[in-house]
Amino acid sequence: MADTELGNETAVKQFILLGFGDLPELTSFLFLLFLLIYIVTLAGNILIAALVVADQCLHTPMYFFLGILSCLETCYISTILPRVLASLLTGDRTISVSGCFVQYYFFGGLAATECYLLSVMSYDRYLAICKPLHYGTVMNGKFCLQLAAGSCIIAFVVVTILICLMSQLTFCGPSKIDHFFCDFTPVVQLSCSDTYLIELVAFCFASIDIFPPFLLTLTSYICIIATVVRIPSTTGKQRAFSTCSSHLIVVTTFYGTLIMVYVVPKTHTLRNLNKVFAVFYTVLTPMLNPLIYSLRNKEVKEALRKSLNRFVAFVRIW
Repeated sequence: MADTELGNETAVKQFILLGFGDLPELTSFLFLLFLLIYIVTLAGNILIAALVVADQCLHTPMYFFLGILSCLETCYISTILPRVLASLLTGDRTISVSGCFVQYYFFGGLAATECYLLSVMSYDRYLAICKPLHYGTVMNGKFCLQLAAGSCIIAFVVVTILICLMSQLTFCGPSKIDHFFCDFTPVVQLSCSDTYLIELVAFCFASIDIFPPFLLTLTSYICIIATVVRIPSTTGKQRAFSTCSSHLIVVTTFYGTLIMVYVVPKTHTLRNLNKVFAVFYTVLTPMLNPLIYSLRNKEVKEALRKSLNRFVAFVRIW
């Protein structure tokens, strides 16, 4: 490991991601499991994004945001799983300090973007169900694009500030990160600098990135439920709620694990469960999103059926 002397201290140039090293007997199983999850996630999300672009019937605000989310999930999981797979396959768990910061930059930015995008999607459902007469006017193409771009810009501005503060820290040992990727808390805990300011800033930013979008989502669903309850027919209630029930499941899982990891004060038990919670929002949620959101959806199934028919017809002609 290449180190640099700083007075009587040695500046660490590489970290060791322990990952799942405490389960050596499960290395092969974990590699195959994560590889399968990665392939399914990429295939599912790329398929959804392609359908949204190709099928004219899916050119609506709801599916525009769903296509953005699918692209986001593809990038999001790709910042973490390839490095985990390489580590499980080769046994090399080292990562440079700069590489660690780069991984956290993209992971943090994409995770925060997803928080905002999920709240935007809940607002879209709120307008569609509670304000249907205003929906077409408000959710026009320009406004949808502004919401998606704003979510990304705000998220990456926040994580850029954190990365700038992290780059000022000195790491002089130990160099082992008890996690499977470079997350904020495990990395900062290794610093031999004063971390009070950066931890305070990070807590404030985490609260800003998680709670306002979560409260917007919660408020939207309270209004949606209140509107659905007033619909006289049972069929109408089921149709209205079916458009947002999938989103509610994913939001609950995603925000629940994020809050447990980044906002709730760390007890000994929660600290030990951090890896488990992290697997939920970094690995499982991106894989389940296309299944929960789209493959249960009648319009997406119809678009998929038409695309398959066109593909079969093309193959026969060729």
